[in-house]
Amino acid sequence: MIPVLTIDGPSGVGKGTVANIVANQLKWHLLDSGAIYRAFALAASKRNIHLDNTKELLDLASNLNLRFESDPANNGLDVYLDNTEVSSELRTEKTAELASNFAMIGALRESLLIRQQQFRKLPGLVADGRDMGTVVFKDAPYKVFLTANAEERAKRRLKQLHERGIAGNISHTLEEVKNRDERDASRKHSPLRPSEEALIIDTSDLTVNEVVTRVMALVKV
Repeated sequence: MIPVLTIDGPSGVGKGTVANIVANQLKWHLLDSGAIYRAFALAASKRNIHLDNTKELLDLASNLNLRFESDPANNGLDVYLDNTEVSSELRTEKTAELASNFAMIGALRESLLIRQQQFRKLPGLVADGRDMGTVVFKDAPYKVFLTANAEERAKRRLKQLHERGIAGNISHTLEEVKNRDERDASRKHSPLRPSEEALIIDTSDLTVNEVVTRVMALVKV
């Protein structure tokens, strides 16, 4: 069996950063499932496909020209959509919001499920997302769920925006974080929740290295 470490949790808890570092230390493959949904949302937006057009959305999901390439310099992945590098576009608030709305469509989640599972290759996989441990890799031997209070996550998100030269304020960012939490937790298909087997880590007052240490200790048990 190919080992999988799932790292789930809401936005702003540090999933992506932790997953990148852990995958690098383990020398395992990395899946950023959120990037798949954001890339899909970007592709749908460019094609003017609306949320209620299920047929065209499923056609797009089946033929999505998407690939990931390792980016050692940034300890992560570069994302290519239709052979164009779109990593920076995927990190915009507009794309993230649109992806969150698309993620509520059950048929679309089913369509993208197989694509995510195809990332499971030797020597192992670190999978970052919201339903990696509960749906996509239910048999994963290692499961982590990261959490943090909404205020701290809003501060982190705002800091990221400012670092990229994007304006924002804490009240608006906090509202967006809470709204997305509500959508993710209440959606009918694959709601955001920790797996019963998951190690739950509150990252509110922890450094990235402290979180990584706890995750690595789990994998090495």
